[in-house]
Amino acid sequence: MTRGLRYLIVIALALVTSPAMAQVKVRDADTIVVSGTPVRLNGVDAPELGTRAGRDARRWMVNHLAGRRVECELNGERTHDRWVGICFVEGEDIGAALIAAGHALDCRRYSGGRYAHLETPAARSRLRRANYC
Repeated sequence: MTRGLRYLIVIALALVTSPAMAQVKVRDADTIVVSGTPVRLNGVDAPELGTRAGRDARRWMVNHLAGRRVECELNGERTHDRWVGICFVEGEDIGAALIAAGHALDCRRYSGGRYAHLETPAARSRLRRANYC
């Protein structure tokens, strides 16, 4: 992919996978795999899976996406093995929903502060912001 170009991955999540439906897996709260393509949610700082908060955040994400159609707009950047982008369910920004639910924080370095107003006081007090944010 060329930097600066936007790409759209349109997939459908289903409880029962059929050949006509793409498959989505949740690695952790800020990384989903869409049709075999890992996508890092841009500007979202979710806790690591090795923590209780990370496992709770992943569980929330699995439940939030179950049976719903997901669309991702990739920004052309990569981090490790993942493409970076913003993903949506029914027009709702998944990262924004995760932060508003208190399971993640805004990563201003990458979001430009897009999600800062959605952070909950409880999340700010119990989650550690990553050093790179």
